[in-house]
Amino acid sequence: MRKIILSVILITILLLSIFSISFVTESKTLGAHVVELKMDTGDTAWMVVATAFVLLMTPGLGFFYGGMVGKKNVISTMLQSFMAMVIVTILWVVIAFGLCFGPSIGGFIGDPTSNIFFQGVSANTAWELAPTIPFILFALFQAKFAIITPALITGAFAERVRFWAYLLFMVLFILLIYAPLCHMTWHPDGLFFGWGVLDFAGGTVVHMSAGWAALAGAIFLGKRKVQKVNPARITYVLLGTGLLWFGWFGFNAGSAVGAGSLAAQALGTTTVAAASAAMAWVFLDKILGHKLSAMGACIGAVVGLVAITPAAGFVSIPHALAIGIIAAVISNIVVSKFPKGKIDDALDVFACHGVGGMVGMLLTGVFASKDVNSIVGDNQGLIFGDATLFLTQLKALVLVSVFAFVSSYVLFFIVNKITPLRVTEEKEELGLDISQHGEYL
Repeated sequence: MRKIILSVILITILLLSIFSISFVTESKTLGAHVVELKMDTGDTAWMVVATAFVLLMTPGLGFFYGGMVGKKNVISTMLQSFMAMVIVTILWVVIAFGLCFGPSIGGFIGDPTSNIFFQGVSANTAWELAPTIPFILFALFQAKFAIITPALITGAFAERVRFWAYLLFMVLFILLIYAPLCHMTWHPDGLFFGWGVLDFAGGTVVHMSAGWAALAGAIFLGKRKVQKVNPARITYVLLGTGLLWFGWFGFNAGSAVGAGSLAAQALGTTTVAAASAAMAWVFLDKILGHKLSAMGACIGAVVGLVAITPAAGFVSIPHALAIGIIAAVISNIVVSKFPKGKIDDALDVFACHGVGGMVGMLLTGVFASKDVNSIVGDNQGLIFGDATLFLTQLKALVLVSVFAFVSSYVLFFIVNKITPLRVTEEKEELGLDISQHGEYL
């Protein structure tokens, strides 16, 4: 049956691509929130580079996760990230971009029909909020955010998930969870956008959604047969962290959608938060009687990068330093107190990405300043004496948390009814590299 389904999918996409001229036409009228391009070559050059930076984060994540798992699961873990680049790219072009940025349906989701197969996504027009770069470049930049989000989830159910079931979950997650959150947060007619929720580069859309989905997956799939394994390659973790840190400059500074002062500010806050979080993590480990470890430094840096993501273009450099420290301390405590005996979040995705994203969202509501970004307006952060933004961030945090967790759990349930999510005990013992892919280190 699987062979038939895969054949149908391939043939359908092939035929639709070949004969797309019959239904994908270049409209002479501009779509909703699509404007005439005011080309700026500097902005465009930076965004091309930023798009490549963000794509590099996904193989970087593959190294980061791959080094943490046992040796017999390294290839499968890294391949889960790699295949996200493959599947989500195709899904984005065919329908997902329209769901995220198409004409709004009630502020919850976009109408995909206007952008199916990138219809209307031209190199000669621009998105309203990024008028100096081609619309197609904006669309491809956004695709990289969609790619890494399901890849982040994989750390929670590492070493026990069936690969084909993961691919099906990934498709459903992008269409039914990521797309609505993206639309509500970043589309000018989106629900959260209208409320004034500030999420510069993906605290809700990427990290909170992935974190809550990871927790749902860990609960649904149950514990691994052997939970404590020696990391296969800590050097992979170090390499992956370096690639993530590097790519995060595109993630955050690229979200300024231009090569201006805001991009420079976001780049500065990003690297400062990562450094302060790594420092706080290893210092806290030592205070608690542990050794200063490479794993701790790497995890701390990533937590800082996660936490600064929603705030990167809204806060000052000193406040970015504070965000990194606060996020690292809270995530470190959550990791140490997490009930691993009951919930096997293999690589602490929820404690790092979920909690880090939530801390970042709330601290955006504390530290956001109109002196950094005029879009903040008069409703500045709590530290400036106004609680309005903080309460707005808190309301969005609660709604996103409930939606992402409940919806993800339902998707895991549905996928498991279609095809088993978990490998058998024999295949888990053998290792996913051999049992799922016929390869090994």
